[in-house]
Amino acid sequence: MEKHTDTCSRKKPWKCGDCGKGYNSPSQLEIHRRSHTGERPFVCPECGKGFAQSDSLVVHRRLHTNEKPFSCSHCGKKFRSSSNLIEHQRVHTGEKPFTCSECGKGFTCSSHLTDHKRRHTGEKPFVCSLCGKGFTKSSHHLSHQRLHTTERPFICSVCEKGFTSSSQLLIHQRIHSKEKPFSCSVCGKCFTCSTNLTAHSRVHNENRPYKCSDCEKSFKTGRDLMYHQRIHTGEKPFTCTECGKGFARTSALRKHQKIHQ
Repeated sequence: MEKHTDTCSRKKPWKCGDCGKGYNSPSQLEIHRRSHTGERPFVCPECGKGFAQSDSLVVHRRLHTNEKPFSCSHCGKKFRSSSNLIEHQRVHTGEKPFTCSECGKGFTCSSHLTDHKRRHTGEKPFVCSLCGKGFTKSSHHLSHQRLHTTERPFICSVCEKGFTSSSQLLIHQRIHSKEKPFSCSVCGKCFTCSTNLTAHSRVHNENRPYKCSDCEKSFKTGRDLMYHQRIHTGEKPFTCTECGKGFARTSALRKHQKIHQ
């Protein structure tokens, strides 16, 4: 026990010159420094996405192969990484070890807590270089940028439809599998994604918490409010690469682009 204590208390000799954080080995320090430099030396041969660590690339490539080697012992659901399995198992145990110091809300993983804290601070560190829109998550930022480029690297193996993010592909694939894992506690109706369940739940209490500051019209979801506000601002952030015409919604852009095909 004494040896273990000594190991834990030992100072980490490899220090980052940018932020001063310490590490136990130069390899760990090198991986950390990529968070400052933005270096992504491990590149996916399928879609060209880069990663700071080789392990992250291994997990990412399973998106293309649909390999899910980690299974939940409770429900049999499969996952691409052991960390995703651990997070999922907390759904069964109810464990939420990461707690917000501002409001006390708990989360199953630290990244969700980090994203949540930005709601309190208003921080949106990931900014689109094309339209200036800010995001609290890097994944949302990356997915948004593909709306400008019309890039769809995540392809459904059943119908070959493309998507800007892996989460969109996952939700889409439930159309083919008929899986609806999110159920309403009031009426039992099931949904393919949690956002649809949240919007549906407001049907029971007629709650429309998102109010427009210009006309006081109310909406059930923040996304519906965002789309509505573009009527007042005239914002059209989604631009056709063929003719330059702008649109307020991605669905309108996709419909328009069929004219050029």
